[in-house]
Amino acid sequence: MANALNSKTEPREPGDDDAERAPLLREPREGLPEVTSDADALAGVVRALSAGTGPVAVDAERASGYRYGQRAYLVQLRREGSGSALIDPIACPDLSALNDALDGAEVVLHAAHQDLPCLSEVNLCPERLFDTELAGRLLGYQRVGLGFMVERLLNVRLAKEHSAVDWSQRPLPEDWLRYAALDVEILIELRDALETELAETGKLEWAREEFASVLAAPPKEPRADPWRRTSGIHRVRNQRALAAVRELWYERDRIAQERDVSPGRVLPDAAIVEAAATMPRTTADLAGIRQFGIKLARRYLTTWIKAINRAREMEQADLPRPNAPGDGPPPVNRWADRAPEAARRLEAARATVTGIAEDVVMPTENLLLPDTVRRLAWSPPETVDPDSVGAFLRERGAREWQIGLTAEPLSTALLEAEQE
Repeated sequence: MANALNSKTEPREPGDDDAERAPLLREPREGLPEVTSDADALAGVVRALSAGTGPVAVDAERASGYRYGQRAYLVQLRREGSGSALIDPIACPDLSALNDALDGAEVVLHAAHQDLPCLSEVNLCPERLFDTELAGRLLGYQRVGLGFMVERLLNVRLAKEHSAVDWSQRPLPEDWLRYAALDVEILIELRDALETELAETGKLEWAREEFASVLAAPPKEPRADPWRRTSGIHRVRNQRALAAVRELWYERDRIAQERDVSPGRVLPDAAIVEAAATMPRTTADLAGIRQFGIKLARRYLTTWIKAINRAREMEQADLPRPNAPGDGPPPVNRWADRAPEAARRLEAARATVTGIAEDVVMPTENLLLPDTVRRLAWSPPETVDPDSVGAFLRERGAREWQIGLTAEPLSTALLEAEQE
């Protein structure tokens, strides 16, 4: 099975002649639909989708890198017998009527974890899901981008030149709308091809469990210390400089939210790190830092200096800890010295999961999350056997198919590691 699947998923070699590639999909089958932007037009879309049959292809376009947050600025749908629809969720912010129109139909999304939150914001809540990206991962595809998978499985190409544009712009250019409509044009055909392959490889029930899990997942909890995700923060060497990162990050976030602008367009991460590393004392010093050259960064020089000064004058007890507090095991690189028996268990568990993943042809992280494997190795059940390991995995959110594949081999690996 591994060889058969891997032979299908080899990426195209660099230098392949475009003339030999699959034909480019240029126009929607029924032409480019009008953008739905009022209640009457939305009612017409609801009626059309109600009259259709089968799964419903759905996509959403956001303005990542331009706007604050991840709201949808265009929603695309397509269903057999209904055609395609393009909906402006700014003009039509409540799409709950579509839920009744779809009446439990399977919704087909690519990378559902990205689109489900913004669809939920406009009250579009699927009851059943087929995620084409996740299906590709379970099948062991080395690349799971929509364009690659469509070309590989359906022998047509999707243009991707508008994938990173500012979808909050109004009016939306016609070529952007055509690109958006084509993203759902053959999504159902891709779904059908993937379902066939999942069935042939014995993975269809696994996929259904995964899709149900994605739908049932609660909204992500806000990060406790989101500022610690600042790119390049590893360059910041002391607690006071970390405090400067924190103060600058929260000021930037406040301004970005007020202006509805992506935080990086207010102040780049590189500027935050450089200011924290050098701790300038005046706006002139701050303006001399190259990364503060963008328009919005310069507009708020006084705000940035005040944030840095707060960090400079902060009591020692109020400074952030060098490492974020967590409820999990310590960093793995410390295990060999602190807990060599746990290090042995981890090595054995990782090798076991890797071997199973290779056998079933999928990434190890889709078989079991690395964090779950680490926690199991660090703090295994008091009595290690397939049932106790399975209960541990289940408590950490593993699905039944994952537990069925891994609980017994992992329990054996843990016991053998203890005997070394």
